[in-house]
Amino acid sequence: TTGYMDTGQLDENIDHLMADYLACGLDVERCNIFLQSHVKEHAELHLLLSMMTPLSWLERCPTYKAQLEALSDKEITTYGFLGYPCLMAADVILYKAEFVPVGEDQLPHLELAREMVRRLHSLYDTQIFPEPQPLLTQAKILPGTDGRKMSKSYNNTISLGEEPEAVRKKVMSMKTDPARIHKDDPGHPDICTVFAYQKLFNTPEKVDEIEAACKAGEIGCVQCKRALHEKVAAWHTPIYEKRSDLLNHQRPYLRELLADGSAKARAIAGATLQEVLRAMQIDY
Repeated sequence: TTGYMDTGQLDENIDHLMADYLACGLDVERCNIFLQSHVKEHAELHLLLSMMTPLSWLERCPTYKAQLEALSDKEITTYGFLGYPCLMAADVILYKAEFVPVGEDQLPHLELAREMVRRLHSLYDTQIFPEPQPLLTQAKILPGTDGRKMSKSYNNTISLGEEPEAVRKKVMSMKTDPARIHKDDPGHPDICTVFAYQKLFNTPEKVDEIEAACKAGEIGCVQCKRALHEKVAAWHTPIYEKRSDLLNHQRPYLRELLADGSAKARAIAGATLQEVLRAMQIDY
């Protein structure tokens, strides 16, 4: 949607994302992983949803407005970008998902998907899809390293494929409390990017300890970043190493998994799409 003019890396990105999933521990015996573009029903359901979704619904999406401003240097005033929620909805409802793991910033998109479901059901007097509900994790939303919304478009992410030294540099350059000039100045952890990550990588008791030390000026930002990096590295490095092994020695296996998963997905997606076409009376 934002990188449509540069497709040269897509093929490589497929292998990298598969390696990400497996390195993070997804079990292919329990998770069906497939390539969206190999299941054409996604594009067809997206088209049908786009025909019945009011333009005002898409324009009010807060993520759309925010990214238009943040990525003003890119030509993204396209239908593909505006209508992306229709494709997201198709991705979810095509498999009749009841719950979707999302970040807090994606809740408006999921609500929009539910509205599309209600509209389709109302227009064609049918009941095909459940209304998907959010499944929020402990980290409902995590800022980027610069304090803004985390996005590859902003180049403020920490990738699973980044070398450990690159991760260290990113952690050590994270944005902190701008009002804190000296090490012993009282801090404001609620506006600190580093503290947002500390909450994810530490126990509640340790988080309380870090918060109190920051507010009292007993811990400096550099010291806090170093402690955070130790936690991040302990989690990131094993994933990085497993990911590297998959990409260096097991690429055919990754593609085999994708082919098998896409075949399974097509069978389910095809049956669901036929339900939609029958309800719309266009299954000829």
